[in-house]
Amino acid sequence: MTREIPAKRLDWLRAEVVAWQRDGLVDADTAAAVLARYRAGRKASVLRLVSVLGAAFVGVGLISLVASNVDRWSPMVRFTGICVVWLGAVLVAEVLHRRDPGGAEDGVPLGVGAARLIAVASYAGVVFQAAQSLQVPAYSSGLLGCVAGGALAYAYACRGVGPLVVGIASLVGWFAWSVGERSDSAAAVVVALLAAAVAVTAVATVHERSSVEEFEPPWAYVGAALALAGLFAAAIPEAADEALDISKVVGAAVFVIAFAAGAATRASDQGRREVAAAVVVLAAGILLVGWSPAEGSRDVLTGLELARAVVATGLYLAAAVWIAVVGAVRDRPQLTNLATAALVVFVTVQSFGVFAPLLSGAALFLVLGVVLIAGGALANRGRRRLIEEVAE
Repeated sequence: MTREIPAKRLDWLRAEVVAWQRDGLVDADTAAAVLARYRAGRKASVLRLVSVLGAAFVGVGLISLVASNVDRWSPMVRFTGICVVWLGAVLVAEVLHRRDPGGAEDGVPLGVGAARLIAVASYAGVVFQAAQSLQVPAYSSGLLGCVAGGALAYAYACRGVGPLVVGIASLVGWFAWSVGERSDSAAAVVVALLAAAVAVTAVATVHERSSVEEFEPPWAYVGAALALAGLFAAAIPEAADEALDISKVVGAAVFVIAFAAGAATRASDQGRREVAAAVVVLAAGILLVGWSPAEGSRDVLTGLELARAVVATGLYLAAAVWIAVVGAVRDRPQLTNLATAALVVFVTVQSFGVFAPLLSGAALFLVLGVVLIAGGALANRGRRRLIEEVAE
């Protein structure tokens, strides 16, 4: 039987087989036999996308159905109905998985993935319906936290990547919401984001040598995104706060570093380096939010403001390059592309902050346009060269 693989991977395999023939490693018959074992899987990819979208629509529709009939149905009917749908989706997913455990390339048939996503969405409906019955405010970060906890528990119980992605997204949303509610300054939010980046990166490394190693990439992507977003926000001058409570910052940093150190004991050497880099990014962010130089006039930047902008650019450049290197080393182009796009946006925003006091009108847009084009071209060239060097 032939195996379906992505079309790009099949094109790469064909090019490699031609190179093997040219170098005399295989003959024509062996090359043909190798290529006959694989076929392009575009249809499977499209079907997977359609099934995921369908499951998402069903989940949103279930939640909307409950919300739109709040006054028509009794609380017991609403709660019982959504619980039946939730438990039914869980049961259907497991039955399908047991009947056809190898029905897809990654070991998860399309129907199983869709049923699991419906189960997660139905569980969210159970949480919000229970909260409504108990008179809990709907706009509460705690409800999103309950959804995140349930989705993550279900993901690890069934080893489903789909529920894991929903759980991580809900967890990040809950964290940002709760921190925003309890923080009185932008600097505190920035430090919280960077601390979360360290914790998430540490969690990702724990999965490297576990039975659920396929969960490591999603956690790693989120950790990289949080680090880049937090350092981006820290570089903005308005994020600096001289009145930041250092004791709370140090306490949070010590706690998250201790957690990361414990997690790193189970990680590989590369995983430990990634955790250490996340800690360095956290320290860089704390430095930037604590550096609040005196503001200059509209037309002239002070020396300290210019120095802060230069230091922030250097730190962000180092962080983005490191994440791009990790993406190339681990063969994760998503990380490399994320770092490249973040670097281009950051350089453009920083250029706006530096040139805005000096230029105005058309001249400012011309300079920023040139910076954006040049930065994008250089970043893309660097990304390609990095991937080629790592591959060699």
